[in-house]
Amino acid sequence: MDRTEQVAGIIAALKTAYPDAQCALQYKKDYELMISVRLSAQCTDARVNLVTPELFARFPTLHDFACADVAEVEQYVRTCGFYKHKARDIVLACRMLEEQYGGRVPDSMEELLKLPGVGRKTANLLLGDLYGVPGSVVCDTHCIRICGLLGLSSGTDPAKVEQQLRAVLPPEESSDFCHRIVLHGRAVCIARRPRCAQCTLAPFCRSFSGE
Repeated sequence: MDRTEQVAGIIAALKTAYPDAQCALQYKKDYELMISVRLSAQCTDARVNLVTPELFARFPTLHDFACADVAEVEQYVRTCGFYKHKARDIVLACRMLEEQYGGRVPDSMEELLKLPGVGRKTANLLLGDLYGVPGSVVCDTHCIRICGLLGLSSGTDPAKVEQQLRAVLPPEESSDFCHRIVLHGRAVCIARRPRCAQCTLAPFCRSFSGE
């Protein structure tokens, strides 16, 4: 099986197993997704989804976040870990959105990376989910680990894995592919107890086949 056939097979299998390729984070506004992704760093999406309803109720608009007392935001996000850094980034990023971007999350990688707390992973997720930008590759831990097992990438450096995946994934499939890989990592290809016998990707997995 050549690389093109392998990638096509993986994408098809993931679409069948996970037809709804959606971000697990719950949000209604573009900046809410930005905030949720920042909170999800080294924290589960489930925990973030427990925290954000109360947070967004307390600060219902972008302006409210931009004017918020960082110490108060800290109290709402404390259980997400690294809460001091996250609270500071949230307030500063929202302030920047209001003052420099017309109250809208920007739609370019260059502008997104200027926002406090926004790295390439977050920027790619925002570009893919908010704007449907082709070629948006979100390299989280599930993506890096599973794509390494599949033989689609090598190493653990997110920037390098992103470039490797950009080279093999059809641009129009990349964002949904990454969401589905996360779902697969949580349901089947679990880091400490992978269910290889039940894995829909086994026929395409270099690790499983021993190649």
